[in-house]
Amino acid sequence: MTADLLPALRAKVRAVAHPAAEACVCGTETSVLADRPDGTVVRHAGTVAKAHAADTDSGELAARMAVAAHPRLDGILLPPRRPTAVESHGRPVTFWPYGSPVDRDDPDAAPWEAAATLLARLHRTPQSVLPPGFPPMRGPAKAARAVARLHAAGPHPAAAPVLRAWAVLPAWARDEAPMPYARTLCHGDLHLGQLVRTRDGGWLLIDIDDLGLGEPAWDLARPAAWFACGLLPPDEWARFLTAYQKADGPAVPADGDPWPALDVPARALTVQTAALAIAKSVAAERPLDEVETSVIDACDRMATHPPELAGEYAT
Repeated sequence: MTADLLPALRAKVRAVAHPAAEACVCGTETSVLADRPDGTVVRHAGTVAKAHAADTDSGELAARMAVAAHPRLDGILLPPRRPTAVESHGRPVTFWPYGSPVDRDDPDAAPWEAAATLLARLHRTPQSVLPPGFPPMRGPAKAARAVARLHAAGPHPAAAPVLRAWAVLPAWARDEAPMPYARTLCHGDLHLGQLVRTRDGGWLLIDIDDLGLGEPAWDLARPAAWFACGLLPPDEWARFLTAYQKADGPAVPADGDPWPALDVPARALTVQTAALAIAKSVAAERPLDEVETSVIDACDRMATHPPELAGEYAT
């Protein structure tokens, strides 16, 4: 982040929150919600401003914002406060209503059913809603960037099984070829941090940076991977999967084994998680923790088990 970006972002979000006033009239502090190279986010009153990554494609961002604002996505995606981005210090900035995030300190209240139902509705979006040339979903690109970050971190004793698990994935999962049958609108980076509660008590999906056409199973891949690695309890996985199926989500069969569809995306998300864990541990000069080690161990098993044993990474 440039030194001047954060003050500029604070000023912009206050101006959008109070468009008719020359200065802040609510007495609310402007808080920083996130400050990373891929997204700096600040909040003032009921408005959030996000400075996207400097390499964000402006045309793709505009297309994604148009979809988020489309009436067909009402009640699914959080709509932007303003229809277009502005530029600040070389980064596009977008404005959004504030919504309350999922409470990380209350795992029993995790909205798995809401997340699954929103995903199913998103996945059923007709292509007529999408602008011509709508971009691909960026899930595989995020996984590939995580592996690149692992390489950049330098030699690490835990890297070998992660790279072996990555090497056996198909080219499309490594972002080296187009996704097959990529005709479904997907979120691209689904986790519980991508949900916010609105004033009326409902939930909406946020963060359109990876929104695009792709394989819908990818949006189920993170909870599937956690379940397969033993990190998500079976009852929570069942709640999520059952809600998605009941909402007629197209990623998996309504009945029968979901793993033929989920196998490759879940493996890719496991590798992504493990690669980031190692890179972050190197950067922080700390040992891997128990959860991170369990995901790396799952990569070791994935590299030696054929795809038909999907769902048994924890065994």
